[in-house]
Amino acid sequence: MKLASIFSEGMVLQQGISVPVWGIANPGVRISVRFGGQLVEGVADADGSWMVRLSPLVGSFSPAILKVESSEGASLSLGDVLVGEVWVCSGQSNMEWPVAASAGAEREIPAANHPDIRLFSVPKRPSRMPEAEMEGAIWCACSPETVETFSAVGYFFGRELQCRLNVPIGLINSSWGGTPAEAWTSREGLLGDPGLCQIVEKFELQSPLMDVDSIAERTRDTGNVKFGAGWADPATPTDDWPEMDLPGSWQSQGCNHSGIFWFRKSVTIPDSWAGKDLQLSIGVADKSDTTYFNNEEVGSVSIAERADAWSVQRSYSLPGRLVNRGRNVIAIRVHSDKYAGGLIGPPEVMRLSCPAEGPDASMPLVGVWRYAIEADYGLIHLSPETMPCVLFNGMIAPLLPYAIRGVIWYQGESNVDRAEEYRELFPCLIRAWRQAWGLGGLAFHFVQLANFKARLEEPAESHWAELREAQALALMLPDTGMAVAIDIGETGDIHPKNKQDVGLRLALSALHQAYGFAEIIPSGPVLRSVVRKHSALRCSFDFTGPGLYSSGPELRGFSVAGADGRFVWAHARIEELEVVVSNPGVPAPVSVRYAWADNPDADLYNFAGLPASPFRADVSN
Repeated sequence: MKLASIFSEGMVLQQGISVPVWGIANPGVRISVRFGGQLVEGVADADGSWMVRLSPLVGSFSPAILKVESSEGASLSLGDVLVGEVWVCSGQSNMEWPVAASAGAEREIPAANHPDIRLFSVPKRPSRMPEAEMEGAIWCACSPETVETFSAVGYFFGRELQCRLNVPIGLINSSWGGTPAEAWTSREGLLGDPGLCQIVEKFELQSPLMDVDSIAERTRDTGNVKFGAGWADPATPTDDWPEMDLPGSWQSQGCNHSGIFWFRKSVTIPDSWAGKDLQLSIGVADKSDTTYFNNEEVGSVSIAERADAWSVQRSYSLPGRLVNRGRNVIAIRVHSDKYAGGLIGPPEVMRLSCPAEGPDASMPLVGVWRYAIEADYGLIHLSPETMPCVLFNGMIAPLLPYAIRGVIWYQGESNVDRAEEYRELFPCLIRAWRQAWGLGGLAFHFVQLANFKARLEEPAESHWAELREAQALALMLPDTGMAVAIDIGETGDIHPKNKQDVGLRLALSALHQAYGFAEIIPSGPVLRSVVRKHSALRCSFDFTGPGLYSSGPELRGFSVAGADGRFVWAHARIEELEVVVSNPGVPAPVSVRYAWADNPDADLYNFAGLPASPFRADVSN
């Protein structure tokens, strides 16, 4: 007899609704579950599966024991169980992004002593079929040691909830960077939608090479065999190794496959540097690296340990004992199991420096390197975790039907070039999760994609803007909410470090919608309507609160177009709870856009300090 793997000591059970408890035992065995003064019983079916349901529980900070007994005399007990609010935190890399890599980590981590916030991280596993179990995961109390690698958005969301609700909080992190929405959607959900069923049908017609397990096996790093062959040793000649200009992906330079590459470069150390500690900065190694200096490992970052390894700039300290005058050798082993791979810069950070000699004592490492190939996987365009349904099967199905209040979701970057499809796909995912949990009113709160990429001088079309619009359309589903992040992104980084505001804005949305805090404004201004009056367009909004304001000296980011569809920047001004936009060159405007760009000017806020959601609209009169 055993419980499902989502149950462990230290867990949080959801208050206020029926709580399923389930597991396996010998067929026909009677099971009894005791918790919180309740005794419920059930019988294992012919397959050995059993489930009972506790009546709604009352939130409590007092640790309790869940006890399970069988008619065969088996028993087990789980201690330190709390009752409160449970949320699933899911999506791709911006949800997975850990506290340790977020803004203010040096302050946030030491302060993260919250024993009544409990954390659970679902192991990464794609699967062709729905899984009932997961391995190696347990609930743990939030502490500086446990929060460091946990979802930053999830943690900051949960921390705010506990502050407002004063109950234990359970956070289940089930996220994976670089994954599309269809990977998180059930097969039944996709097949039940006439516009989306082809996603599954096309995938299931692919060759056996597209199988989850075969790709994972084909691209697995089976060991650093070439270090033993001397590939990092300065004594090993590399005259027969071809040359490659770095930084740059190896695909961009003719090696059109995934695999394991070794890069080597000889550097001449001046006499004044010899024996002194140096700093080796190699930029981003996509995806995992092991870096050597004179045949000794000096650092490594692995995608298995850090989901964001593909975007992390490496900087390693070299002890003076390794630093010789004259010739020294840098060797870097890079493993990439999909998409592009290599040392991709940026070039200005690729340097070897001697801090003891002053801030200008450095030498560039850009240019010609020698390389050799340890493993060639062939061209991997599709990774196992990106396939339809596989993450729902491997990382959501094992949770079902654990009682939860709702879901927070941060995803969309991997679907950004398919915004039209996302209009249908995202609501399909939400409905599929609600059906799978058997909770039609399951709260679902999501993050609209942050600003990213270069800022353009003139209005233009934008895939990112279209995806944000597709996300906002999901608000037509009941019990949903959206946190706008258009003002906290970063031009050169798809992973903005400010996760505190993201978590806070999700919490405000949830507190208003899921918990009935009517006094909380859940969102920044959301467009309600646009009407034309003379040569100007008047935009009215929901969620204005007591009023609107601009964070800059003037409102920017608005553009208008006439019947020709050509958008030009507009003058915008706030009049009470409306924004009036116009351009003298467009005497009869019919369309308006706000923050419609990859990385727009976005300075319209309500007095709750929340930014307006980007939009495009035509006049309604």
